[in-house]
Amino acid sequence: MHNSEKPRLLIVEDDLGLQKQLKWCFDGYEVLTATTRNEALAQLRRFEPRVVLQDLGLPPDPEGVEEGMHTLRDILSLAPQTKVIVVTGHNDRDNAVRAVSLGAYDFYLKPVDTESLRLIVSRAFYIYELEEENRKLREAQFSAPFEGLIATDDAMLRVCRMVERVGPTDVSVLIWGESGTGKELIARAIHRQSSRRERRFVAINCAAIPEHVLDSELFGSAKGDVQDSHEQTIGKLVLASGGTVFLDEIGEMPLALQAKLLRFLQDRVIERAGRDESLAADVRIIAATSKDLPALIAEQAFRQDLYFRLGEVTINVPPLRERPGGATVLAHAMLRKFSAIHSKGKPKRGFTQDALAALEAYSWPGNVRELENKVKTAIIMAEGPLITAEDLGLREAGNGELLFNLREVRGRAERRAIQQALSITDGNISRTAELLGVSRPTLYDLLNKYGIQH
Repeated sequence: MHNSEKPRLLIVEDDLGLQKQLKWCFDGYEVLTATTRNEALAQLRRFEPRVVLQDLGLPPDPEGVEEGMHTLRDILSLAPQTKVIVVTGHNDRDNAVRAVSLGAYDFYLKPVDTESLRLIVSRAFYIYELEEENRKLREAQFSAPFEGLIATDDAMLRVCRMVERVGPTDVSVLIWGESGTGKELIARAIHRQSSRRERRFVAINCAAIPEHVLDSELFGSAKGDVQDSHEQTIGKLVLASGGTVFLDEIGEMPLALQAKLLRFLQDRVIERAGRDESLAADVRIIAATSKDLPALIAEQAFRQDLYFRLGEVTINVPPLRERPGGATVLAHAMLRKFSAIHSKGKPKRGFTQDALAALEAYSWPGNVRELENKVKTAIIMAEGPLITAEDLGLREAGNGELLFNLREVRGRAERRAIQQALSITDGNISRTAELLGVSRPTLYDLLNKYGIQH
Protein backbone atom coordinates (compact mmCIF):
# COMPACT_ATOMS: atom_id res chain seq x y z
CA MET A 1 0.00 0.00 0.00
CA HIS A 2 1.30 3.42 -0.93
CA ASN A 3 1.52 6.00 1.82
CA SER A 4 -1.01 8.18 0.03
CA GLU A 5 -3.64 5.45 0.52
CA LYS A 6 -3.17 5.35 4.28
CA PRO A 7 -5.01 7.65 6.69
CA ARG A 8 -2.72 10.43 7.90
CA LEU A 9 -1.84 10.68 11.56
CA LEU A 10 0.26 13.55 12.93
CA ILE A 11 2.32 12.79 16.06
CA VAL A 12 3.51 15.89 17.93
CA GLU A 13 6.13 14.68 20.43
CA ASP A 14 9.52 16.17 21.36
CA ASP A 15 10.85 12.94 22.94
CA LEU A 16 12.46 11.33 19.89
CA GLY A 17 12.54 7.89 21.50
CA LEU A 18 8.83 7.95 22.25
CA GLN A 19 8.15 9.47 18.85
CA LYS A 20 9.93 6.51 17.21
CA GLN A 21 7.97 4.04 19.36
CA LEU A 22 4.67 5.65 18.43
CA LYS A 23 5.58 5.71 14.75
CA TRP A 24 6.25 1.97 14.90
CA CYS A 25 2.99 1.44 16.80
CA PHE A 26 0.95 3.09 14.03
CA ASP A 27 2.55 1.39 11.02
CA GLY A 28 -0.92 1.06 9.43
CA TYR A 29 -1.10 4.84 9.03
CA GLU A 30 0.86 7.44 7.13
CA VAL A 31 2.60 8.91 10.16
CA LEU A 32 3.74 12.53 10.14
CA THR A 33 5.89 13.86 12.98
CA ALA A 34 6.64 17.20 14.62
CA THR A 35 8.51 18.26 17.74
CA THR A 36 7.35 21.90 18.07
CA ARG A 37 4.25 23.98 17.59
CA ASN A 38 5.54 25.56 14.38
CA GLU A 39 6.45 22.18 12.90
CA ALA A 40 3.04 20.80 13.84
CA LEU A 41 1.20 23.69 12.18
CA ALA A 42 3.36 23.36 9.06
CA GLN A 43 2.50 19.66 8.79
CA LEU A 44 -1.16 20.46 9.39
CA ARG A 45 -1.26 23.04 6.60
CA ARG A 46 0.57 20.84 4.13
CA PHE A 47 -0.92 17.39 4.73
CA GLU A 48 -4.26 18.04 6.54
CA PRO A 49 -4.12 14.98 8.83
CA ARG A 50 -7.48 13.93 10.20
CA VAL A 51 -6.17 12.89 13.60
CA VAL A 52 -3.38 14.44 15.72
CA LEU A 53 -1.70 12.70 18.64
CA GLN A 54 -0.16 15.54 20.65
CA ASP A 55 1.96 15.68 23.80
CA LEU A 56 1.08 18.61 26.05
CA GLY A 57 4.71 19.12 27.13
CA LEU A 58 6.38 20.81 24.18
CA PRO A 59 9.47 23.05 23.83
CA PRO A 60 10.34 25.68 24.84
CA ASP A 61 8.44 24.57 27.96
CA PRO A 62 8.61 20.74 27.89
CA GLU A 63 7.95 20.49 31.64
CA GLY A 64 4.83 22.67 31.46
CA VAL A 65 1.62 22.51 29.42
CA GLU A 66 1.01 26.06 28.18
CA GLU A 67 2.87 25.58 24.89
CA GLY A 68 0.89 22.38 24.35
CA MET A 69 -2.37 24.20 25.08
CA HIS A 70 -1.45 26.94 22.60
CA THR A 71 -0.62 24.29 20.02
CA LEU A 72 -4.01 22.63 20.58
CA ARG A 73 -5.83 25.95 20.15
CA ASP A 74 -3.92 26.73 16.94
CA ILE A 75 -4.60 23.31 15.45
CA LEU A 76 -8.33 23.57 16.12
CA SER A 77 -8.39 27.12 14.84
CA LEU A 78 -6.78 26.04 11.55
CA ALA A 79 -8.72 22.78 11.19
CA PRO A 80 -11.76 22.65 13.52
CA GLN A 81 -12.79 19.16 12.36
CA THR A 82 -9.43 17.59 13.23
CA LYS A 83 -9.52 15.07 16.08
CA VAL A 84 -6.76 15.94 18.55
CA ILE A 85 -5.82 13.35 21.19
CA VAL A 86 -3.61 14.90 23.86
CA VAL A 87 -1.04 12.81 25.70
CA THR A 88 0.10 13.90 29.13
CA GLY A 89 1.76 12.63 32.29
CA HIS A 90 0.23 10.02 34.56
CA ASN A 91 -0.58 12.51 37.33
CA ASP A 92 -1.78 15.31 35.07
CA ARG A 93 -5.43 14.42 34.56
CA ASP A 94 -6.61 17.97 35.35
CA ASN A 95 -4.70 19.42 32.38
CA ALA A 96 -5.95 16.59 30.17
CA VAL A 97 -9.53 17.45 31.09
CA ARG A 98 -8.75 21.13 30.50
CA ALA A 99 -7.50 20.23 27.01
CA VAL A 100 -10.77 18.40 26.27
CA SER A 101 -12.71 21.47 27.42
CA LEU A 102 -10.74 23.48 24.83
CA GLY A 103 -11.87 21.11 22.09
CA ALA A 104 -9.53 18.10 22.15
CA TYR A 105 -11.28 14.90 21.03
CA ASP A 106 -9.82 12.79 23.85
CA PHE A 107 -6.82 12.42 26.14
CA TYR A 108 -4.40 9.65 27.11
CA LEU A 109 -2.30 9.45 30.25
CA LYS A 110 1.25 8.07 30.12
CA PRO A 111 2.77 5.50 30.32
CA VAL A 112 1.81 4.46 26.80
CA ASP A 113 -0.12 1.22 26.33
CA THR A 114 -0.07 0.72 22.57
CA GLU A 115 -3.23 -1.40 22.39
CA SER A 116 -5.33 1.21 24.22
CA LEU A 117 -3.83 4.06 22.21
CA ARG A 118 -4.50 2.26 18.92
CA LEU A 119 -8.14 1.88 19.92
CA ILE A 120 -8.52 5.57 20.76
CA VAL A 121 -6.86 6.63 17.48
CA SER A 122 -8.94 4.15 15.48
CA ARG A 123 -12.15 5.49 16.99
CA ALA A 124 -11.05 9.06 16.29
CA PHE A 125 -10.63 8.24 12.58
CA TYR A 126 -14.00 6.47 12.61
CA ILE A 127 -15.79 9.47 14.13
CA TYR A 128 -14.05 11.81 11.68
CA GLU A 129 -15.31 9.71 8.75
CA LEU A 130 -18.87 9.75 10.12
CA GLU A 131 -18.77 13.51 10.52
CA GLU A 132 -17.25 13.99 7.07
CA GLU A 133 -19.94 11.89 5.45
CA ASN A 134 -22.59 13.82 7.33
CA ARG A 135 -21.11 17.13 6.18
CA LYS A 136 -21.31 15.92 2.57
CA LEU A 137 -24.89 14.81 3.06
CA ARG A 138 -25.89 18.15 4.57
CA GLU A 139 -24.20 20.05 1.74
CA ALA A 140 -25.99 17.88 -0.81
CA GLN A 141 -29.42 18.21 0.78
CA PHE A 142 -29.93 21.75 -0.53
CA SER A 143 -30.17 20.40 -4.08
CA ALA A 144 -31.30 16.86 -3.26
CA PRO A 145 -34.93 15.75 -2.85
CA PHE A 146 -34.17 14.02 0.46
CA GLU A 147 -33.97 17.14 2.61
CA GLY A 148 -33.56 16.22 6.25
CA LEU A 149 -33.00 12.51 5.56
CA ILE A 150 -29.58 11.20 6.52
CA ALA A 151 -28.85 7.58 5.67
CA THR A 152 -25.59 5.96 6.74
CA ASP A 153 -26.75 2.39 7.39
CA ASP A 154 -28.18 -0.36 5.18
CA ALA A 155 -31.77 -0.07 6.39
CA MET A 156 -32.06 3.70 5.83
CA LEU A 157 -30.25 3.44 2.48
CA ARG A 158 -32.92 0.93 1.43
CA VAL A 159 -35.58 3.44 2.48
CA CYS A 160 -33.95 6.13 0.34
CA ARG A 161 -33.75 3.79 -2.66
CA MET A 162 -37.46 3.04 -2.29
CA VAL A 163 -38.20 6.77 -2.16
CA GLU A 164 -36.24 7.20 -5.40
CA ARG A 165 -38.22 4.42 -7.08
CA VAL A 166 -41.76 5.19 -5.91
CA GLY A 167 -41.45 9.00 -5.98
CA PRO A 168 -41.89 9.46 -9.74
CA THR A 169 -44.85 7.02 -9.85
CA ASP A 170 -48.37 7.76 -8.64
CA VAL A 171 -48.91 4.72 -6.41
CA SER A 172 -50.30 5.04 -2.89
CA VAL A 173 -47.60 4.57 -0.24
CA LEU A 174 -47.96 3.33 3.32
CA ILE A 175 -45.07 4.26 5.65
CA TRP A 176 -44.70 2.23 8.83
CA GLY A 177 -42.42 3.16 11.70
CA GLU A 178 -42.33 3.90 15.40
CA SER A 179 -43.26 7.35 16.62
CA GLY A 180 -40.48 9.86 15.98
CA THR A 181 -38.69 7.96 13.19
CA GLY A 182 -39.26 10.63 10.54
CA LYS A 183 -42.22 9.30 8.57
CA GLU A 184 -43.36 12.75 7.46
CA LEU A 185 -39.85 13.57 6.21
CA ILE A 186 -40.03 10.47 4.01
CA ALA A 187 -43.48 11.43 2.76
CA ARG A 188 -42.21 14.89 1.83
CA ALA A 189 -39.22 13.34 0.05
CA ILE A 190 -41.58 11.18 -2.02
CA HIS A 191 -43.63 14.27 -2.89
CA ARG A 192 -40.49 16.16 -3.99
CA GLN A 193 -39.50 13.24 -6.22
CA SER A 194 -42.86 13.24 -7.98
CA SER A 195 -44.33 15.26 -10.83
CA ARG A 196 -46.57 16.88 -8.19
CA ARG A 197 -43.64 18.61 -6.48
CA GLU A 198 -44.80 22.11 -7.49
CA ARG A 199 -48.26 21.55 -6.02
CA ARG A 200 -49.42 21.34 -2.42
CA PHE A 201 -48.29 18.87 0.21
CA VAL A 202 -50.97 18.73 2.91
CA ALA A 203 -50.36 16.82 6.15
CA ILE A 204 -53.24 15.72 8.40
CA ASN A 205 -52.80 13.90 11.72
CA CYS A 206 -55.71 11.49 12.01
CA ALA A 207 -55.05 10.91 15.71
CA ALA A 208 -55.18 14.56 16.72
CA ILE A 209 -58.59 15.55 15.28
CA PRO A 210 -62.10 14.51 16.46
CA GLU A 211 -64.04 12.35 13.98
CA HIS A 212 -66.56 14.98 12.82
CA VAL A 213 -63.82 17.57 12.36
CA LEU A 214 -61.59 15.09 10.51
CA ASP A 215 -64.48 14.31 8.16
CA SER A 216 -64.87 17.99 7.38
CA GLU A 217 -61.11 18.51 7.06
CA LEU A 218 -60.78 15.74 4.50
CA PHE A 219 -64.02 15.79 2.55
CA GLY A 220 -65.41 19.26 3.23
CA SER A 221 -68.85 20.24 4.50
CA ALA A 222 -71.80 22.39 3.60
CA LYS A 223 -72.99 25.26 5.81
CA GLY A 224 -74.44 23.80 9.00
CA ASP A 225 -73.20 20.25 8.37
CA VAL A 226 -70.72 20.55 11.23
CA GLN A 227 -71.62 21.90 14.67
CA ASP A 228 -71.01 25.66 14.91
CA SER A 229 -70.20 25.78 11.18
CA HIS A 230 -71.72 28.82 9.48
CA GLU A 231 -70.02 28.51 6.14
CA GLN A 232 -69.11 25.91 3.58
CA THR A 233 -65.78 24.11 4.04
CA ILE A 234 -63.75 22.82 1.12
CA GLY A 235 -61.97 19.65 2.17
CA LYS A 236 -58.22 19.17 1.97
CA LEU A 237 -58.59 16.45 -0.66
CA VAL A 238 -60.03 19.04 -3.05
CA LEU A 239 -57.73 21.87 -1.96
CA ALA A 240 -54.69 19.68 -2.56
CA SER A 241 -55.84 18.54 -5.99
CA GLY A 242 -52.79 18.03 -8.18
CA GLY A 243 -50.63 17.53 -5.10
CA THR A 244 -50.18 15.10 -2.22
CA VAL A 245 -52.15 14.45 0.96
CA PHE A 246 -50.25 12.86 3.85
CA LEU A 247 -52.46 11.02 6.34
CA ASP A 248 -50.40 10.53 9.48
CA GLU A 249 -51.46 7.90 12.05
CA ILE A 250 -53.96 6.38 9.65
CA GLY A 251 -54.47 3.53 12.13
CA GLU A 252 -56.37 5.97 14.36
CA MET A 253 -58.96 6.83 11.67
CA PRO A 254 -62.52 5.84 12.71
CA LEU A 255 -64.12 3.00 10.72
CA ALA A 256 -66.83 5.24 9.24
CA LEU A 257 -64.21 7.55 7.75
CA GLN A 258 -62.17 4.57 6.59
CA ALA A 259 -65.15 3.49 4.44
CA LYS A 260 -65.50 7.03 3.06
CA LEU A 261 -61.77 7.23 2.26
CA LEU A 262 -61.91 3.84 0.51
CA ARG A 263 -64.74 5.05 -1.74
CA PHE A 264 -62.72 8.13 -2.60
CA LEU A 265 -59.63 6.05 -3.46
CA GLN A 266 -61.74 3.87 -5.74
CA ASP A 267 -63.59 6.69 -7.58
CA ARG A 268 -61.43 9.80 -6.90
CA VAL A 269 -64.69 11.70 -6.43
CA ILE A 270 -66.15 13.34 -3.32
CA GLU A 271 -69.93 13.29 -3.05
CA ARG A 272 -71.57 15.88 -0.79
CA ALA A 273 -74.24 14.45 1.51
CA GLY A 274 -77.75 15.69 0.68
CA ARG A 275 -76.54 17.22 -2.59
CA ASP A 276 -76.38 16.12 -6.18
CA GLU A 277 -72.92 17.61 -6.70
CA SER A 278 -69.68 15.65 -6.73
CA LEU A 279 -66.15 16.99 -6.80
CA ALA A 280 -63.21 15.30 -8.48
CA ALA A 281 -59.88 15.45 -6.69
CA ASP A 282 -56.61 14.37 -8.28
CA VAL A 283 -54.43 13.77 -5.24
CA ARG A 284 -51.80 11.24 -4.31
CA ILE A 285 -52.34 9.65 -0.91
CA ILE A 286 -49.40 8.81 1.33
CA ALA A 287 -50.34 7.32 4.70
CA ALA A 288 -48.26 6.56 7.77
CA THR A 289 -48.79 4.64 10.96
CA SER A 290 -47.02 3.41 14.07
CA LYS A 291 -49.75 0.83 14.63
CA ASP A 292 -49.72 -2.85 13.67
CA LEU A 293 -52.39 -2.61 10.97
CA PRO A 294 -52.67 -6.39 10.34
CA ALA A 295 -53.39 -6.81 14.07
CA LEU A 296 -56.03 -4.05 13.88
CA ILE A 297 -57.55 -5.80 10.87
CA ALA A 298 -57.77 -9.04 12.88
CA GLU A 299 -59.56 -7.06 15.62
CA GLN A 300 -61.86 -5.54 12.96
CA ALA A 301 -60.61 -2.07 13.90
CA PHE A 302 -59.16 -1.40 10.44
CA ARG A 303 -60.50 -2.27 7.01
CA GLN A 304 -58.46 -4.83 5.11
CA ASP A 305 -59.57 -3.47 1.72
CA LEU A 306 -58.40 0.02 2.71
CA TYR A 307 -55.10 -1.44 3.93
CA PHE A 308 -54.45 -2.94 0.49
CA ARG A 309 -55.50 0.28 -1.25
CA LEU A 310 -53.19 2.44 0.85
CA GLY A 311 -50.26 0.03 0.80
CA GLU A 312 -49.64 -0.42 -2.90
CA VAL A 313 -46.07 0.13 -1.73
CA THR A 314 -45.07 -0.17 1.94
CA ILE A 315 -41.95 1.46 3.36
CA ASN A 316 -40.70 0.28 6.77
CA VAL A 317 -38.66 2.88 8.64
CA PRO A 318 -36.22 1.36 11.17
CA PRO A 319 -36.11 2.76 14.71
CA LEU A 320 -33.00 4.73 15.63
CA ARG A 321 -31.69 1.94 17.88
CA GLU A 322 -31.42 -0.30 14.79
CA ARG A 323 -29.38 2.21 12.75
CA PRO A 324 -25.67 1.52 13.50
CA GLY A 325 -23.90 4.83 13.99
CA GLY A 326 -27.11 6.70 13.17
CA ALA A 327 -27.43 8.51 16.50
CA THR A 328 -23.88 9.85 16.23
CA VAL A 329 -24.28 11.10 12.67
CA LEU A 330 -27.69 12.65 13.31
CA ALA A 331 -26.50 14.29 16.53
CA HIS A 332 -23.65 16.03 14.69
CA ALA A 333 -26.07 17.14 11.95
CA MET A 334 -28.44 18.56 14.55
CA LEU A 335 -25.56 20.24 16.35
CA ARG A 336 -24.61 22.12 13.19
CA LYS A 337 -28.24 22.94 12.42
CA PHE A 338 -29.23 24.26 15.84
CA SER A 339 -25.95 25.47 17.37
CA ALA A 340 -26.04 28.97 15.88
CA ILE A 341 -29.69 29.37 16.93
CA HIS A 342 -29.56 28.10 20.51
CA SER A 343 -25.96 28.51 21.71
CA LYS A 344 -26.16 32.25 22.50
CA GLY A 345 -23.21 33.28 20.34
CA LYS A 346 -20.97 30.40 21.49
CA PRO A 347 -21.37 27.62 18.90
CA LYS A 348 -20.63 24.12 20.17
CA ARG A 349 -17.73 22.37 18.47
CA GLY A 350 -18.75 18.77 18.99
CA PHE A 351 -19.29 16.01 21.54
CA THR A 352 -16.99 14.60 24.21
CA GLN A 353 -16.04 10.93 24.15
CA ASP A 354 -18.46 10.10 26.96
CA ALA A 355 -21.26 11.82 25.00
CA LEU A 356 -20.49 9.78 21.86
CA ALA A 357 -20.49 6.58 23.90
CA ALA A 358 -23.81 7.57 25.47
CA LEU A 359 -25.38 8.39 22.09
CA GLU A 360 -24.55 4.92 20.80
CA ALA A 361 -25.45 3.06 24.02
CA TYR A 362 -28.88 4.65 24.58
CA SER A 363 -31.92 2.80 23.15
CA TRP A 364 -33.77 5.96 21.94
CA PRO A 365 -37.39 4.96 22.64
CA GLY A 366 -38.48 8.33 21.24
CA ASN A 367 -36.29 7.89 18.15
CA VAL A 368 -35.09 10.88 16.12
CA ARG A 369 -37.55 13.26 17.74
CA GLU A 370 -36.14 12.44 21.19
CA LEU A 371 -32.58 12.83 19.92
CA GLU A 372 -33.39 16.26 18.48
CA ASN A 373 -34.89 17.40 21.78
CA LYS A 374 -31.86 16.23 23.76
CA VAL A 375 -29.39 17.90 21.38
CA LYS A 376 -31.31 21.19 21.49
CA THR A 377 -31.39 21.09 25.29
CA ALA A 378 -27.68 20.23 25.46
CA ILE A 379 -26.76 23.15 23.18
CA ILE A 380 -28.56 25.50 25.55
CA MET A 381 -27.26 23.98 28.79
CA ALA A 382 -23.64 23.07 27.92
CA GLU A 383 -21.07 25.41 29.42
CA GLY A 384 -18.00 24.33 27.42
CA PRO A 385 -17.34 24.10 23.66
CA LEU A 386 -18.08 20.36 23.70
CA ILE A 387 -21.33 18.67 24.70
CA THR A 388 -21.01 16.00 27.40
CA ALA A 389 -23.18 13.00 28.26
CA GLU A 390 -24.44 14.95 31.26
CA ASP A 391 -25.48 17.85 29.00
CA LEU A 392 -27.48 15.34 26.93
CA GLY A 393 -29.09 13.92 30.05
CA LEU A 394 -27.61 10.49 29.27
CA ARG A 395 -25.37 8.10 31.13
CA GLU A 396 -22.38 6.82 29.13
CA ALA A 397 -22.89 3.12 28.50
CA GLY A 398 -24.86 2.22 31.61
CA ASN A 399 -23.09 -1.08 32.17
CA GLY A 400 -19.53 0.19 31.70
CA GLU A 401 -18.92 -2.13 28.77
CA LEU A 402 -16.68 0.42 27.03
CA LEU A 403 -14.26 0.38 29.94
CA PHE A 404 -13.23 -3.29 29.89
CA ASN A 405 -12.08 -6.05 27.53
CA LEU A 406 -10.36 -3.82 24.99
CA ARG A 407 -9.99 -6.58 22.41
CA GLU A 408 -13.73 -7.13 22.36
CA VAL A 409 -14.41 -3.40 22.26
CA ARG A 410 -11.99 -2.99 19.38
CA GLY A 411 -13.65 -5.85 17.54
CA ARG A 412 -17.08 -4.26 17.90
CA ALA A 413 -15.68 -0.91 16.78
CA GLU A 414 -14.02 -2.47 13.72
CA ARG A 415 -17.15 -4.42 12.77
CA ARG A 416 -19.33 -1.32 13.06
CA ALA A 417 -16.86 0.82 11.11
CA ILE A 418 -16.75 -1.75 8.29
CA GLN A 419 -20.54 -2.01 8.15
CA GLN A 420 -20.81 1.78 8.17
CA ALA A 421 -18.28 2.16 5.35
CA LEU A 422 -19.99 -0.52 3.25
CA SER A 423 -23.26 1.36 3.67
CA ILE A 424 -21.70 4.66 2.69
CA THR A 425 -20.08 3.18 -0.46
CA ASP A 426 -23.10 1.03 -1.35
CA GLY A 427 -21.02 -2.13 -1.00
CA ASN A 428 -18.17 -1.05 -3.27
CA ILE A 429 -15.14 -2.96 -1.95
CA SER A 430 -12.47 -0.66 -3.42
CA ARG A 431 -14.09 2.50 -2.10
CA THR A 432 -14.77 0.85 1.27
CA ALA A 433 -11.11 -0.16 1.60
CA GLU A 434 -10.05 3.39 0.71
CA LEU A 435 -12.47 4.88 3.24
CA LEU A 436 -11.22 2.58 5.99
CA GLY A 437 -7.57 3.10 5.06
CA VAL A 438 -6.81 -0.58 4.43
CA SER A 439 -5.92 -2.70 1.41
CA ARG A 440 -8.52 -4.80 -0.42
CA PRO A 441 -7.00 -8.10 0.85
CA THR A 442 -7.07 -6.75 4.41
CA LEU A 443 -10.69 -5.73 4.00
CA TYR A 444 -11.61 -9.20 2.69
CA ASP A 445 -9.87 -10.74 5.71
CA LEU A 446 -11.86 -8.50 8.04
CA LEU A 447 -15.13 -9.31 6.26
CA ASN A 448 -14.44 -13.00 6.76
CA LYS A 449 -13.31 -12.47 10.34
CA TYR A 450 -16.55 -10.75 11.35
CA GLY A 451 -18.86 -12.69 9.02
CA ILE A 452 -20.03 -9.56 7.24
CA GLN A 453 -21.96 -10.14 4.02
CA HIS A 454 -21.21 -7.76 1.15
